[in-house]
Amino acid sequence: MKNKILLILALVMGTMILYSFVEGTQDPWPVPAKYENMKNPVEADKESLAIGKSLYNKHCKSCHGKEGLGDGPKAAQLDTPSGDFSSDEFISQSDGALFYKSLEGRDDMPGFKKKIPDAEDMWSVVNYMRTFE
Repeated sequence: MKNKILLILALVMGTMILYSFVEGTQDPWPVPAKYENMKNPVEADKESLAIGKSLYNKHCKSCHGKEGLGDGPKAAQLDTPSGDFSSDEFISQSDGALFYKSLEGRDDMPGFKKKIPDAEDMWSVVNYMRTFE
């Protein structure tokens, strides 16, 4: 009986360890309703996209990649996968959710509220991220 219990415990522990290493698994990233329902006040015009691209290249490209696929040169060093901006999961998020996640960060994803303190600039980054859809 003791051996069966030990075997079951070993199987459960092994399954948990393997599950933790499955690529692409992440805990849900809750977004406060205030941000989830926020509308992007910055039109995705030529000027906004140029600002967004410049800031993206400076702060985001190293992890998320040139085309937003999550394959930047630093991506392999991260414990959590970089987001793929062309994925259905990404596309389905509101602009407000993307704004919040970029602002606050989580785990390997740094928050950018100090590096990109101007809200309009952050919205421009959101506009640029949308070009990868």
